[in-house]
Amino acid sequence: LPGERLAKPERGKMRVHKISNVNKALDFIASKGVKLVSIGAEEIVDGNVKMTLGMIWTIILRFAIQDISVEETSAKEGLLLWCQRKTAPYKNVNIQNFHISWKDGLGFCALIHRHRPELIDYGKLRKDDPLTNLNTAFDVAEKYLDIPKMLDAEDIVGTARPDEKAIMTYVSSFYHAFSGAQKAETAANRICKVLAVNQENEQLMEDYEKLASDLLEWIRRTIPWLENRAPENTMQAMQQKLEDFRDYRRLHKPPKVQEKCQLEINFNTLQTKLRLSNRPAFMPSEGKMVSDINNAWGGLEQAEKGYEEWLLNEIRRLERLDHLAEKFRQKASIHESWTDGKEAMLQQKDYETATLSEIKALLKKHEAFESDLAAHQDRVEQIAAIAQELNELDYYDSPSVNARCQKICDQWDNLGALTQKRREALERTEKLLETIDQLYLEYAKRAAPFNNWMEGAMEDLQDTFIVHTIEEIQGLTTAHEQFKATLPDADKERQAILGIHNEVSKIVQTYHVNMAGTNPYTTITPQEINGKWEHVRQLVPRRDQALMEEHARQQQNERLRKQFGAQANVIGPWIQTKMEEIGRISIEMHGTLEDQLNHLRQYEKSIVNYKPKIDQLEGDHQQIQEALIFDNKHTNYTMEHIRVGWEQLLTTIARTINEVENQILTRDAKGISQEQMNEFRASFNHFDRDHSGTLGPEEFKACLISLGYDIGNDAQGEAEFARIMSIVDPNRLGVVTFQAFIDFMSRETADTDTADQVMASFKILAGDKNYITVDELRRELPPDQAEYCIARMAPYNGRDAVPGALDYMSFSTALYGESDL
Repeated sequence: LPGERLAKPERGKMRVHKISNVNKALDFIASKGVKLVSIGAEEIVDGNVKMTLGMIWTIILRFAIQDISVEETSAKEGLLLWCQRKTAPYKNVNIQNFHISWKDGLGFCALIHRHRPELIDYGKLRKDDPLTNLNTAFDVAEKYLDIPKMLDAEDIVGTARPDEKAIMTYVSSFYHAFSGAQKAETAANRICKVLAVNQENEQLMEDYEKLASDLLEWIRRTIPWLENRAPENTMQAMQQKLEDFRDYRRLHKPPKVQEKCQLEINFNTLQTKLRLSNRPAFMPSEGKMVSDINNAWGGLEQAEKGYEEWLLNEIRRLERLDHLAEKFRQKASIHESWTDGKEAMLQQKDYETATLSEIKALLKKHEAFESDLAAHQDRVEQIAAIAQELNELDYYDSPSVNARCQKICDQWDNLGALTQKRREALERTEKLLETIDQLYLEYAKRAAPFNNWMEGAMEDLQDTFIVHTIEEIQGLTTAHEQFKATLPDADKERQAILGIHNEVSKIVQTYHVNMAGTNPYTTITPQEINGKWEHVRQLVPRRDQALMEEHARQQQNERLRKQFGAQANVIGPWIQTKMEEIGRISIEMHGTLEDQLNHLRQYEKSIVNYKPKIDQLEGDHQQIQEALIFDNKHTNYTMEHIRVGWEQLLTTIARTINEVENQILTRDAKGISQEQMNEFRASFNHFDRDHSGTLGPEEFKACLISLGYDIGNDAQGEAEFARIMSIVDPNRLGVVTFQAFIDFMSRETADTDTADQVMASFKILAGDKNYITVDELRRELPPDQAEYCIARMAPYNGRDAVPGALDYMSFSTALYGESDL
């Protein structure tokens, strides 16, 4: 004992002095907490072997084994549990005690191989060769682990039950030898975990940047196509543009909607992981924020809307133009047919050699022509009006229309001038007119308007029409029925006119007049009247058929409208209901977060299964557009409403599922129990009275107080609350989301990895040095994570630096800060 003087023995007092010396040793042992039961100095001095060995074992148990602590059991049980854990992977080892379990030597070999596999070729050992196994273990332990040979192999094999205390003492040497390696292993595992988080987050950032760039590039390429308003000249070309647009909506855009939704989900998941691992928030490259993508997407949808409206308006315009152009050609052809030869007729000089009666006849004939001319004035005005409308609507073939119209107008003006000139010439000889055949005159006067009426009737019966509703076609049908009702009276007029002609024939035959067979006042013959009348009668049933077919088409259009309306009136409210139900699920608590997640996924499945109804509605919408139907009184929902609602619904369910997944991620990472999570959600919902999913500052303060967070009304309490608000609302939006609330509460109630913890772990690997070497990193960490550290650690510049020393302290700090690691 240091500082103690031992009694020097003399022959007579030898035993007394020995007992005194031994008692001094026993007192020191007792002062260290060792209970010595039934052991006295006298027995030891007298050489009692059993008592002496018992005392030695008590000392070994106190100083060699008792310090071992494994899961707070006694030293012996703890050491046994440590041995069982370490040898568990070895199927031919079964440690149950500290005597016969070690007889075959495989237990000792397994302990060495588990910690230093290069020292023993365990696969070559045999259970039936215990001497070799024991000697192998004892030799390796003495040579490489500095553990002296305390046991004898032959003694262990030759004893039915080896000495428990001896084996326990020897095994404790292994425990002490390997416990240092356990600390290094723990430190290495912690560093690997932190580095893995950084590597995974860097990969997620790269994936986000790539996805964002691709999506923005697609939008940049697509918008100019949607903003191209170059019109086409034909319906076919415009219909093709509409078909291309439908392909874009049906085939090209939906995958991009999914990509945009996935991008937002990836962004939210990445930010959650960064928060949970105490990393700074991810800031995307310039122009690639989620808000930038949303802005670009909004521009795309605005361009889409304008493009579709423009397409439909252009199709309406071209339809109207085609109709007007056909009408112009019909009226122009009828008029040109009528004017053919009229100029030559008006320029005749026949009155110069005519007799008096012939002059009078020429004058009457000219009066009848003027009546005919006046009747055609209306058609010329219609032709000019149609040409003007075609010009105003930018008809692509306007130059040829204008040229034809101008030719007709010029010819009309010329006919007027020639008519006036001829009339003046005939009137100069009016004194010669004395007699007139009243019957011919009456015939001519009645035949001309009747002929013009028939021509007008034929024109109307052949007139093309364009309608968009059943009411419009019914109007045309009513007008046609009214026209048919006038036919009996017209037939009477025809017979009366023919009767006049027959009367002339009777007079000519009776009185043998010289003008037999000709009518000086008109060129309209009874044969022409009968021929045109027959033509009118043939056109009537054709018109009936055309109107009936158009009526059927309009009825089909109405069926399409009702069919679309019936579906849209179900789908629209269904989408709205699903949106509201998802909103309720996200703020209500029913069961665990996993229950909510399963509930939401069932909703997502039902929504995905609803997709065929949307596709069916798209098909009906396409039929409506192909039928050129532009309005629908049976529903307030347009296809655009349904599309936008559907896309919002898909995005909302995906985002809501992502939010719950992030809550689960937060809960598990922070070690929050389901009961705590429910308590947090219940408090948050209680104060979220407007169900907006956010709390205002005062609501948030009340929520914190309800959870036992003490915030006073004094200046200190105000400052503390301001600090908390800066954490949960860093952008100063004036609201606190549930995710921010959960992050704050978990930060207050749970432990997380920190830069100091990582630094301490590196210090263990470095053997308590302030720097670490490349060799140490490669020895203690997996290859890829070791190289990750080596590539990023700065050189260590302290006074105790050695060549190649690396600064693990600045590296640990940078893992949790703003850095380029």
